[in-house]
Amino acid sequence: MSKIIGITMGDPCGVGPEISVRALCGMTPEEQSAIRIYGNLVTLEAARATLGIDIDLAPFVVDLPIEGAPLPFGTLSSVAGDAAFRFIEKAVRDAEAGVIGCIVTAPINKEALNLAGHHYDGHTGMLRSLTGSNAAYMLLASERLKVIHVSTHVSLQEAIRRATTERVLATIRAGNDHLKRTGYAAPKIAVAGINPHCGENGLFGTEDDDQIAPAVAAARAEGIDAYGPISADTVFYRAYSGVFDLVVAQYHDQGHIPIKLVAFDTAVNVSVDLPIDRTSVDHGTAFDIAGKGIADHGNMNSAIAYARKLVSGAAKRG
Repeated sequence: MSKIIGITMGDPCGVGPEISVRALCGMTPEEQSAIRIYGNLVTLEAARATLGIDIDLAPFVVDLPIEGAPLPFGTLSSVAGDAAFRFIEKAVRDAEAGVIGCIVTAPINKEALNLAGHHYDGHTGMLRSLTGSNAAYMLLASERLKVIHVSTHVSLQEAIRRATTERVLATIRAGNDHLKRTGYAAPKIAVAGINPHCGENGLFGTEDDDQIAPAVAAARAEGIDAYGPISADTVFYRAYSGVFDLVVAQYHDQGHIPIKLVAFDTAVNVSVDLPIDRTSVDHGTAFDIAGKGIADHGNMNSAIAYARKLVSGAAKRG
C-alpha cells in the first residue's frame, strides 16, 4: 500500500483550501513528502496569501483547473461544486491505482455539488458511486467515542425503514472489521435502539424487537461481541465511559449529536467498507469565515493522523 495521503481541497469557496495549507505547513519535511493536495494551485495560493504563510505549494499539489480561479471565498457556486467533484474523482482514481494510500477530504457543499449536476447526498454516497461499491458506512471516530451509522443523510421516516435486520447486521460487521483493522482484538460493540427505551416491550413500537434484536443475535452467532438493542439515552454515555468500543447508531442525528458534543473539533469521519480508504474532517465549508484566515485546521490534522494509521502496517485491510 502506498504511504502517500491525498488531501482533496474541497469546495474552493469554503475553508478547505485554508485548512489544507495550514495542515501542510505544520508538518515536518518528511511528512510533507507523503502529501498530495488534489485541488487548484491558484486557489491554494490565494489561501496561502490570506494566511500569510511562505511555502512553495507546487510540489505538493495535483493541480486541476477551475475557470475564473480563484473564485470568491464564501460564495455558493456551481463552478466550485463541479471542481470539488473533480478533485475527489481524480483522488479516487489514483487511490484505486495505488498512487495514494488514503484520501482525506476537506469539506464540500452539498448544494453547490447538486447545482453542478452531481446529485449525491455527500462524500460517502459519492465515493460509493465512484468506486462501484454496494455499501459504505459512515464512522465517526474520536478518542473516547466511536459511532457507525446504519443510515445517514435521509429523512427520519426513511431511516426507520432502512433499519432492517440485514442492514443493521451489515453495519455491525463493517464496524467490527474496521476496529479490528485499527488494533482492537475483539471489539465490544453496542447497538442503539431506535425507539425510546427500545420500544418498552412493544409499548413504543416493535422495531427494536422485530428488526434490531435479531441482527444483534445473528452478529453474536458469528462471534462478534455485540450487545443490544440498548436504549440510546444511555448507550453513548456507557461507550464514552469505556464500556463499549463502538456504538451502532440507527440514524444520522442519533450518532452525530453525542459525538459532536464530546469531540466537536477532533472527531474524524471515516468511510468504512469501501475498496479504498478515506477519512475526513467532520465540519462543513464554513462560508461565513472562508477567506478570512481564521479557520481552525485541528480537525484536518486529526483526519490526517487517522489516515496515517490506515496506511501504516498497523492497519491492514481485512
